[in-house]
Amino acid sequence: MRMMLLMCLVVFAVGPRQASAADAPNTVKQLFAYFDPRKDDIDAKFVREWEKDGIVYRYVTYRIGTFKDKPARMAAFYAFPKGASKLPGLLHLHGGGQRAFLHEVEFYAKRGYPCLSINWGGREMEEAKDGEPNTDWGAVDPTQNNVPGYFNLKPGEKYLDPVESPRNNNWYLLTLGCRRGLTFLEQQPEVDPDKLGVYGHSMGGNLTVYVAGTDERVKAAAPSVGGSGFRTQPWPLLPQHRPQTPNGDAKLFDATLGFESYAPLIKAPVLWLGATNDFHGIMDDTYRTGELIPHKDVRYSFTPHMNHRFTPEFAVTRPLWFDQHLKGNFTFPKTPETNLIFDTKDHVPMLEVMPDSSQEVAEVHIYYSVDPDPRARFWRSAEAKRSGDTWTAKLPLLSVDQPLFAFANVVYKLKQSESEPHARPTDRFALSSMLHTVASKEVAANGASATDKADPVIDDFTHGWRDWYTLSADNPHHWEFSTRKLSDPKWQGQPGQRLTVEVQAEKPNELVIVLTENYFRQYRGKQRELVAVVKLNGGKETQTVSLEPKDFKASDGETLLLWQNVDLLSFRAYFDKGEKLVGSKSWAGPQPVFKKLWWQGDDR
Repeated sequence: MRMMLLMCLVVFAVGPRQASAADAPNTVKQLFAYFDPRKDDIDAKFVREWEKDGIVYRYVTYRIGTFKDKPARMAAFYAFPKGASKLPGLLHLHGGGQRAFLHEVEFYAKRGYPCLSINWGGREMEEAKDGEPNTDWGAVDPTQNNVPGYFNLKPGEKYLDPVESPRNNNWYLLTLGCRRGLTFLEQQPEVDPDKLGVYGHSMGGNLTVYVAGTDERVKAAAPSVGGSGFRTQPWPLLPQHRPQTPNGDAKLFDATLGFESYAPLIKAPVLWLGATNDFHGIMDDTYRTGELIPHKDVRYSFTPHMNHRFTPEFAVTRPLWFDQHLKGNFTFPKTPETNLIFDTKDHVPMLEVMPDSSQEVAEVHIYYSVDPDPRARFWRSAEAKRSGDTWTAKLPLLSVDQPLFAFANVVYKLKQSESEPHARPTDRFALSSMLHTVASKEVAANGASATDKADPVIDDFTHGWRDWYTLSADNPHHWEFSTRKLSDPKWQGQPGQRLTVEVQAEKPNELVIVLTENYFRQYRGKQRELVAVVKLNGGKETQTVSLEPKDFKASDGETLLLWQNVDLLSFRAYFDKGEKLVGSKSWAGPQPVFKKLWWQGDDR
């Protein structure tokens, strides 16, 4: 009965008709069983074509399908090297709030990849001229104008089926549109149809996993900060976290739209670009999802301390990934092998790292944390020591009543400088190990002891910005330096203490210090930013400034009460959230030099 119904649901390859009974697909395979992305004419139309520096650019549209008797078409940018033939092709899937990008297709075309960047979100196309067509979904709307549709199963005006169904979800329709993009690519004379890759960032990362899990034409995939599964399920080590709740049957959603249900179907090698503190591509869940992929070649590259961003040595792994799997002119080292060892003489856990030494290792970084919330977690830098081809680092703990997380990044040297569309050229690339996770009840059971002590010195900057992340670091006026170190019990402020900083600035300025309470910890309280302004005198002498909680004020005038819920500290040239500008967008002289950050009045 179910199969008969499914055949009724999808009559055309890309134009499914509405269901006529209260039934729906309940697995990924059933959801896409009768969809053939090649069957119907792609009906590609070239809106405009131009050339620049040996690259041919085209503004194109193609047919997605017919939904509720109304046609839907996708707009896109397509670029390729002039005169190219049978080159590997790439499908770029933009992120939320974004659009098809010319710089993406340009970058990869110059690298020797015909590239299609589709405008699935429907925003106005870059450099569009009056009257040029854009994406038009017709009777349905899977764009961000219909945000509830990303977690929806219920029927509605802009949805496909009149019954509860995964086909009433935006991701289903978008996946159809993306897979039709693969059909466009494989029909172009510049493209080798047997060598197609797909990649995307954030919501585009989500789509990358959906496409790779449903289309065997994908020969390499590289999602970034998206596509991590288990979104509707509680985090095992953080029960107070509230997972997302779909509008409809949660089990049906998980079985048909949860990334954990697509991962086992992926047959292509996957590189997962991540940021350790990402709000969207949750680090822990990315690893959990990746372990479900049967392909033996699954890698990870996690930028430490960042949220939704990468530094160059991590960003560059994506084009290198396609070079390996679509061109065969690069080889990645194996995932670094690691062992988390509890059986030590001093009962201090230790992480052992054994990188693949087939390529020159530049650096090995070992990180650990005790925070169960991956979004706000501070990753401590452990002191790694090398013996031959093995690096080890002790992971001292303040308490054995907290969980333990540990991983390593191995940085390799490149033979030549490489680039990526959103990052500066670099002569290095970084691979991450697997993530070790130990529940609090197992830490003591494995023999660990609490040997560490609280430290009033937050940072003496002898390691530069190692424990921080920097934004616009080279900009003379718009720089920002931030750390999550204050959220770690080892460096957490206590009642009666003052936050103290030694800083030197050549010219008089206002230094803005921003503290964020409950950063992505809504289960603990309202997230809010509180600001203090420090007047710097200027000159060669170091200036010492001490601040109490009451010196930090929120936009509503309320002051900070305690340090204990502060998750993020930022030094900035200015603070501007559309209200009154604090500080200045014209910093005078060189950036300030920070000498020490600590808690005064420490009585721990």
